[in-house]
Amino acid sequence: MATKKKILLVEDDINLGSILQDALEEKNYEVVLKRNGEEGFQEFKINKYDLCLLDVMMPKKDGFTLAKDIRRMNATIPLIFLTAKAMKEDTIEGLKLGADDYMTKPFSVDELCLRMENIFKRLPKTEASTQNQFVIGKFDFDNTFRILKIGAKETKLTTKESELLKMLAVYSGRILEREVALNAVWGTDSYFAGRSMDVYIAKLRKYLKDDPNVEVLNIHGTGFKMILKK
Repeated sequence: MATKKKILLVEDDINLGSILQDALEEKNYEVVLKRNGEEGFQEFKINKYDLCLLDVMMPKKDGFTLAKDIRRMNATIPLIFLTAKAMKEDTIEGLKLGADDYMTKPFSVDELCLRMENIFKRLPKTEASTQNQFVIGKFDFDNTFRILKIGAKETKLTTKESELLKMLAVYSGRILEREVALNAVWGTDSYFAGRSMDVYIAKLRKYLKDDPNVEVLNIHGTGFKMILKK
């Protein structure tokens, strides 16, 4: 049996939220419902989800602000905005934040489920949450066992070293933003976590020196990029 997709639903309308939760659970999704943006973000920080359904107009933290916070922690998780407004400006704002879809209330649960499933079909099969084995230049990297291997040489990585290298590998050739890496590996983007990550980046560079064609670049003010020179 396929694993249920886990959905974070953040909706301040008590009746609509409960109706949506029940309807989606009948469609075989696992749904956690939160009533405002602050509660939604606290929940997102401690549990893993496959998709987020975010109401736009909410107290304490609106859906757009919540989406920005979520994106700083996870750059790829699908987001669908739910709103009572059919305003073009809201649609544009949602798209700028990287929304995967946008639904105006009222809408049918069947249509919502169809759009969610279409999003899941588009997701890469080797997304960060599932891929654990990588080829990095001449290295073989196994995140499950935290082993970095080149030829006969094996290096056993710490948990944070392994998770950080995994993120660099997933983002290979692209910029891995500091905030994304910090929140994913350290659970915070504080100053002290940032200094710690810089130390771990230095350690990974040392391990990767055995293949001179693998390089981890500092992208000033943004993050890091792992490149393969050949």
